[in-house]
Amino acid sequence: MSLGYAEKLSFIEDVGQVGMAEFFDPSHVLQCKIEELAKLIQKVWIFTLFHILIVFFLPIILASCCYLSIFKNAGLCLQSKHLVVFTGAGISTSCGIPDFRGPKGIWTLQREGKDLPKASLPFHRAMPSMTHMALVELERAGILKFVISQNVDGLHLRSGIPREKLSELHGDSFMEMCPSCGAEYLRDFEVETIGLKETSRRCSVEKCGAKLKDTVLDWEDALPPKEIDPAEKHCKMADLVLCLGTSLQITPACNLPLKCLRGGGKIVIVNLQKTPKDKKANVVIHGLVDKVVAGVMESLNMKIPSYVRIDLFQIILTQSLSGDQRFINWTLRVASVHGLTSQLPFIESIEVSFSDNQNYKDAVLDKQPFLMKRRTARNETFDIFFKVNYSDGCDCVSTQLSLPFEFKVSTEEHEEIIDKEAVLQSLREKAVEESSCGHSDVVERRAVSEPKSEAVVYATVTSLRTYHSQQSLLANGELKWKLEGSGTSRKRSRTGKRKSKALEEESKA
Repeated sequence: MSLGYAEKLSFIEDVGQVGMAEFFDPSHVLQCKIEELAKLIQKVWIFTLFHILIVFFLPIILASCCYLSIFKNAGLCLQSKHLVVFTGAGISTSCGIPDFRGPKGIWTLQREGKDLPKASLPFHRAMPSMTHMALVELERAGILKFVISQNVDGLHLRSGIPREKLSELHGDSFMEMCPSCGAEYLRDFEVETIGLKETSRRCSVEKCGAKLKDTVLDWEDALPPKEIDPAEKHCKMADLVLCLGTSLQITPACNLPLKCLRGGGKIVIVNLQKTPKDKKANVVIHGLVDKVVAGVMESLNMKIPSYVRIDLFQIILTQSLSGDQRFINWTLRVASVHGLTSQLPFIESIEVSFSDNQNYKDAVLDKQPFLMKRRTARNETFDIFFKVNYSDGCDCVSTQLSLPFEFKVSTEEHEEIIDKEAVLQSLREKAVEESSCGHSDVVERRAVSEPKSEAVVYATVTSLRTYHSQQSLLANGELKWKLEGSGTSRKRSRTGKRKSKALEEESKA
């Protein structure tokens, strides 16, 4: 897994407490705490269901004036039920992403002068954990209202949490934003910089075109109002703040969960290490986050959905007549949908071939940019065949595609209307139903007349993960060897520097 983020951070002497000891609740204690947490979540769920029923039947009920004041008050009460989840590095360790403060965390090893952990797979291929996908199901059910994350791995967005229900306090290693119009761009590659610096790409919004910036904070960067403001708002509204996989050491982020207390909210902390906020929590669970969440979902009789990763790439064919008008010079390019100069990190190579009756030389494109040039007779029509070989970290080896080639000059630019979301949903359903990857389909097709070009955007299923809650039946710690990995988290000060809890008195929290 990429350690680039830690290497890009500015040097700081005090990163807070590292090498923190891990604790595991006994199996029977853990199960009791899981059931207690499930009951707390279930209360939020029940109130949410009541609220839905009241909203649905309210017009009918209000026809009877004697019930008017009763149901107005009930509606206000039910609207207040609010589950917020606050996540840290611990929810991504089972994804293979190294953490920072644990016994084998990056900062722990750095302080001890030891070698950093080796990457188990490319950062951009990390898959959401069981916990990530359980949160998606809770959000879809209307139980989970908001997620606040300190991680920069982008896995909440990839898992399916809506952007408007997510605060990424410290940014996203795969996100660029436009400082002019505010547009956001989620990439399939890791953005090369951190510290809110300009990148090499520009905004694609019409009449904007400003230079984009990365979104990942360095030590001296303040928490963006766009992220911290909704996080504070939802914590104040919360009846329950569930803290998952965070040591709650760095201000101001660590104080966000406490904002629910004034309104009578409760705090539950699930973490292997002790935290400075344990005394303020109603329940503290020392256990693997995936195991605890799996147990909660089982208690709620809710299924954890599968994760289907779909990646996009485009094939561009550009044609032009030769000087003597007898031949067609054409160029084939396989490129990223994020720009012609952007890398395609999930593609290793592309094999291009033609029909047996075509006297054209096949090609293996194994270096980016994937580009091939050929010349053909003007009146020929034939198919071009592609074998797309995927890189390490993908669950499928390759995909085979074909693209018809014909010389027909368009008189105007046009774009075929395709229901992209419907195509993507169909690919997801097919992948889950068949438990397989490699399925592909066209999600966009456009053409321009000068120079004559056609671009076809393909969506392909490159990874699939399914999750089973039976893990919750095992003794605490038994799955540690399977689930160990790492997560990425970061801390920033709203006013400037991020501060370690080691530098503050607990009474100031």
